[in-house]
Amino acid sequence: MAHAQHVSVEFAGEIYPVAAGEVFTVGREGDLAIEDNLFLHRHFLTIQCSDGLWILSNVGSRLAATVTDSGSRVQAWLAPGARLPLVFETTTVIFSAGPTTYELVVHAAEPAFREMMRFDESDGQSTIGEVPLTPSQKVMILALAEPVLRREGAGMSELPTSTQAAERLGWTLTRFNRKLDNVCDKLDRIGVPGMRGGVRSYATNRRVRLVEHAVAARLVTRMDLPLLDAEAAAAAESAGTDDD
Repeated sequence: MAHAQHVSVEFAGEIYPVAAGEVFTVGREGDLAIEDNLFLHRHFLTIQCSDGLWILSNVGSRLAATVTDSGSRVQAWLAPGARLPLVFETTTVIFSAGPTTYELVVHAAEPAFREMMRFDESDGQSTIGEVPLTPSQKVMILALAEPVLRREGAGMSELPTSTQAAERLGWTLTRFNRKLDNVCDKLDRIGVPGMRGGVRSYATNRRVRLVEHAVAARLVTRMDLPLLDAEAAAAAESAGTDDD
């Protein structure tokens, strides 16, 4: 099939071509070897052509990835052992290992699916399930996602801790964690995976999963970043008033 000839993977300013018949591996080792992050699997993702379709597979045992099309209209959760056909011209893959979030983009020269009509997305709103957020919930997400949103192109970002994000907003850690709980509960109720902690879960997991989903679903965008400084200024002014 014509669309099966090749794809390319973009990461941190580098382009990696993948031809039919090859198996492209992403992990600490492989064709795309991503730094020495011990939280990342040695072999995590593979891309290969099978029966005329390019397939993205999660060959790891613990980590998952968020996969979305370029318009953020389709989003999938790629759990360990799962496989997904790459049918779009541009597919974004976001995943986290420890406190670091990574983003790579897969470009298909001849995609199996071609979009025939584009909708006006000038308002920058998400088209993956409408999730109403209060202003304070939105800036909480922004404080966590700021490094990812400020990054130019595909690559990696170190996510802030809850303490660092709270300080960015001028909030107490208690207030920040309460907002984080509320947002995660809200997303869990609409079926977003990874929002609830468990006995074997770490606090970091929920934060990074929230950032993955929020960026992929465009709950927050780069255009929203000025809200962070506005919130910090409002918090400082409020604190100053309280001192008077």
